[in-house]
Amino acid sequence: MGRSCRCGHVGVARPSGPPPSLSFEEAGHTHRGNGASARVVFDDGVNICLGKMGKAVIKAADSAELDLIPMSFGCVEEAGKTVEVFFREHPNMIVVDYTAPDVVNSNAELYCNVGVPFVMGTTGGDRDRLYKTVKDSNVYAIISLEMGKHVVAFLAAMEIMAEQFPGAFSGYSLKEFIQVESHQSSKLDTSGTAKAVICCFEKLGVSFDMDQVGCEIIVSFEFQHNVCGRSIYGEGTVGAVLILAKKIQQKADQHTHNMIDVLREVSMR
Repeated sequence: MGRSCRCGHVGVARPSGPPPSLSFEEAGHTHRGNGASARVVFDDGVNICLGKMGKAVIKAADSAELDLIPMSFGCVEEAGKTVEVFFREHPNMIVVDYTAPDVVNSNAELYCNVGVPFVMGTTGGDRDRLYKTVKDSNVYAIISLEMGKHVVAFLAAMEIMAEQFPGAFSGYSLKEFIQVESHQSSKLDTSGTAKAVICCFEKLGVSFDMDQVGCEIIVSFEFQHNVCGRSIYGEGTVGAVLILAKKIQQKADQHTHNMIDVLREVSMR
């Protein structure tokens, strides 16, 4: 299966009662899930949530009163058995994955082999293979290159524009657009947001080279979003966990979702 399970997993127990309610509260930036007990447990062996995204998810999960399961996957050889044991002990478990691009596919294969539902915000990997793995396994999952609800709304708007006005920007050259790409210095690959926006621009008639995406100005027509910190990603991740829990409890026919699906679900409330 290759390398897998870089640090960055968070085990979250979904509510066992009725489907949880979900609200995004701008003032407190919190999610509330009815039916979940307020219990956050750690032990000395936990090293899976020490990353900045892990901490952001923990904080948001605590606000949503979800249970966090202390789980360290350890080495590759032990990972599958560890997940299987924990899933057997915690059948309501949903795994949150923020790891590294080079283990996206092997981690997804691990979750699917065990049958544990998961939310994956990790970018990179072979995305076609990733979705095929999940589809073939019939495991419930939410997979998204972008987890912040505000940025997801921006991307959805870009996709709508690209679908309804294809070729609207045809004839524009790279010199007539601005695509500024910057993110946390620790990020290992081009951001999923940049890739998604570029795909929309291509549908609108503008050609981009992914290799040109860097911390430099390459165009003069500007679409911009700014996010400081990781709180909205943690909150969006917990929102995804709650929606995924609802889909599982409802035995929904569709098993694989993205964050636009999550945003639509919340907007319909």
